[in-house]
Amino acid sequence: MQGAGGVVARLEGRLRGLPGSVTHMAGRLPAPPYRARPRLAGDFRRTPPPAVESHRAGWRRRVWLLGDRWRRSLQLRVVTATLVLSAVVVSLLGYVLTQHLVTELYDDKVQSSVNIVDAGLATASSEAAFTKPPDQPTTDNTTAAAMDALAYQLRSTGGTPYALEVTLPPAYQGPPVYSAGASWNFYRSPPALPQVLVRRVQQENFAHHGPLQYWPSLPVASSSTPVPGLLLGASFGYDYTYQLYYFFPLDAEQHSIASMQRTLLLVGIAVVFLLAAIAWLVTRWVVIPVRLAAQGARRLSTGALNERMEVRGNDELAALATSFNEMAASLQEKLAELEDLSQVQRQFVSDVSHELRTPMTTIRMASDVLFGAKAELDPAAARAAELLGSQIERFESLLTDLLEISRYDAKAATLEAEPVDIAAIVRQSADVAQQLAERRGTKIEFRLPAEPCIAEVDRRRVERILRNLLLNAVEHGEDKDTVVTVASDSAAVAVSVRDFGVGLEPGEEQLVFDRFWRADPARARTSGGTGLGLSIALEDAHLHGGWLEAWGEPGKGSVFRLTLPRTVGVELHGSPLPLNPYAAGLDAAAPPGLADLIAAAIVADPAALAGSAADGDVTRAAAADLTAEAAQITGASADGAAEAADGVGASGQDDPPPTPQTTGSEVTTRG
Repeated sequence: MQGAGGVVARLEGRLRGLPGSVTHMAGRLPAPPYRARPRLAGDFRRTPPPAVESHRAGWRRRVWLLGDRWRRSLQLRVVTATLVLSAVVVSLLGYVLTQHLVTELYDDKVQSSVNIVDAGLATASSEAAFTKPPDQPTTDNTTAAAMDALAYQLRSTGGTPYALEVTLPPAYQGPPVYSAGASWNFYRSPPALPQVLVRRVQQENFAHHGPLQYWPSLPVASSSTPVPGLLLGASFGYDYTYQLYYFFPLDAEQHSIASMQRTLLLVGIAVVFLLAAIAWLVTRWVVIPVRLAAQGARRLSTGALNERMEVRGNDELAALATSFNEMAASLQEKLAELEDLSQVQRQFVSDVSHELRTPMTTIRMASDVLFGAKAELDPAAARAAELLGSQIERFESLLTDLLEISRYDAKAATLEAEPVDIAAIVRQSADVAQQLAERRGTKIEFRLPAEPCIAEVDRRRVERILRNLLLNAVEHGEDKDTVVTVASDSAAVAVSVRDFGVGLEPGEEQLVFDRFWRADPARARTSGGTGLGLSIALEDAHLHGGWLEAWGEPGKGSVFRLTLPRTVGVELHGSPLPLNPYAAGLDAAAPPGLADLIAAAIVADPAALAGSAADGDVTRAAAADLTAEAAQITGASADGAAEAADGVGASGQDDPPPTPQTTGSEVTTRG
């Protein structure tokens, strides 16, 4: 069996001979320098240095600021759009104009060049030396001398510069002519003419006797650098054997075109920025009044009801300012009327509440007398006395809540904060709710931290908040247990009250804090509530700078969470407790208490309770074992669990179980 090294060596041997493989290519390339570096776990993606990250963050911030400015500024969008559209339009117009001017310029150049060539062809055709074949020269002049004389005669003497050549086909350049022709103003003689044009001139000498065009680059005069130009060629003379070529340089025209393009570019840029400046000015005239209107509306929304806009002229912007001022005046008038009406209502509620206290005290005294003498009354009258007393208590609570609401409406509520332990307040606030829970056969379980949760709060107001939350949890808990949890962090403390009753419908998380709101109007108030408890609790939480939030689902119960800052005036940024127990991944089911575990252990074998003393010992031992397991679940010590089992198993007494203590938190079951 081969090892891993043998398999790798065999694969490398196979790959080494493949063309294009890494090993094959490495044999032809110099070996890179090797640098040993330890490979760390996860070292597949290098982290960029801090300077690069800072540079990227700076660019991202600049882009974000530019995008934010783009979204917020109408003037910037209008000016940018005008600039871009103007640049596009000016570019298109400049391109069309440039193409038209270049076409006109080259057409004029071609026409003037053709005229010069036609004149030269006429002169050359009139020479007698070119009316005979090249191999039959005249007695007084040879063909070579005639071509030299013609080139000298047709040379450029002023005006349009050009170069020319008089030549023969290659078949006639040998004896007896012994000449390839004559040229003037070319860099070298004979010039290297394009063979494409030469062949066309030779082929079309019978069908087309006019000059043919070509656009090459040839060196002229004393410069060896080729310059672009127009090359015209035509045949003439005997049987159109002779050839005449004119080359017109276009450097002057190209210089004119470049100058024209620069001028158009500068003019286009100036026009674009001029249009952008005009758009900036126009939008400024429009945007500034709109911006002033937006600022005025913003100040108006903050309570500055005397804010007005300045009206200038009679145009649309003046109409906008006039409409804004009319709206502000109407709004100020309506708000003043509503403020007066609200003040009258608040004063009426306050006066009625105060005025009702005196007759209410008298009625209360009379009700107490009747309630004290109900034993001497007949059953119907005694029941009426009881109902009268309970309804008077509810009416007094309603008066107290109305007075408190009127203080909040009048902005007269004050906060008397002092450092207190929130866990202690939670225990003290559960007395009334505990009595209601006992009547319903349920219990309230407290999950409190081992250390105090100190915060600067108004004790009276926090007790009122917790009392309302606990009473609502017990009343709407459908005879199920209620769980109260307290937690804290460095900035805030939180209390959550969890019930497992009917829950809340979607959208009722905010409605529960409305005044006199009830989820089921037909539901009876067994605890004597007034319908203002949660509204006052929310105002108390806001007075502390805290939060009072609700969560609930039908059939899964509800959670009310109170979050308060540890120090008065500090803004909250989070809560130590989750609001939704399911979204937080917590066990949202009602946990069984220690009393339930002990009761289950005792009732697990009912026949043992009626047995002999030996059976009682067995029952006591089984209860001790089960109780020890329950104590391990809740974190209690085994000794305390054994003592609890001894106390319960002896003679079947119904003593309440002891309170278990846990390290780091306290869990108390009251029922």
